[in-house]
Amino acid sequence: MWVTEVLPSTGERVDAATPKGRAWLADRYAPAADAWVRLNMITSLTGSAVGPDGTSDTLTNRADRAILGVIRAGADAVVVGAQTVRAEGYVLPRRSRLVVVSRAGDLAGHRLEPAADGPEDQVLLLLPPDAPTPRPVPGVTLVRVTLDDGRMPVPGILSALADRGIRRIVCEGGPSLAGQFAAADVVDEYCITAAPRLVPSAGPFLPLTDAVDTTPAGVLVDDDGFSYLRLRRR
Repeated sequence: MWVTEVLPSTGERVDAATPKGRAWLADRYAPAADAWVRLNMITSLTGSAVGPDGTSDTLTNRADRAILGVIRAGADAVVVGAQTVRAEGYVLPRRSRLVVVSRAGDLAGHRLEPAADGPEDQVLLLLPPDAPTPRPVPGVTLVRVTLDDGRMPVPGILSALADRGIRRIVCEGGPSLAGQFAAADVVDEYCITAAPRLVPSAGPFLPLTDAVDTTPAGVLVDDDGFSYLRLRRR
């Protein structure tokens, strides 16, 4: 799958399926600092975060998955909400930890299979202090985060992860958690895939209460008409 760089306007064209292409993408998507918070989402042209089957699988394509792999490889951890884990049937990232933000610790429907020889904290399950302790799962470490106004605050989530040396974060949603990260004004870079799809939308892929002031850092397009935007907070 070929992608072309539009911004900066180099016009460079690479095959994202090759090692050379992935190295090129890794250079473009390298975190700009040791502590770097990204939000990585995909959206249809109608603003939906999911396709007709209720998951992002029917929105994405090979180039998008290649870029997703590069973004994850540059992160210490991937942060997602428990509802997204259940809906998407999440699997563990290959090169980073998975952090699941949950109210009750229900991971039903997941496909998490921590490696037997991997670190104990391959999966961090973030729960509020009053949530029941779920059944132990090998490779899953429980972390309690104090509530603020009934929610685990994003600064509290980041602080709990920083205490474990996790400072390069990519949040993959879903929309509710993504909106909380945006509202907390902690996102350094928004990585948005715009899929050329027209599907019904139950709500915006990124619900915002206030405008976010960003500047474009990079734009790629591929042969399927997908656009890949990197927007940095001013």
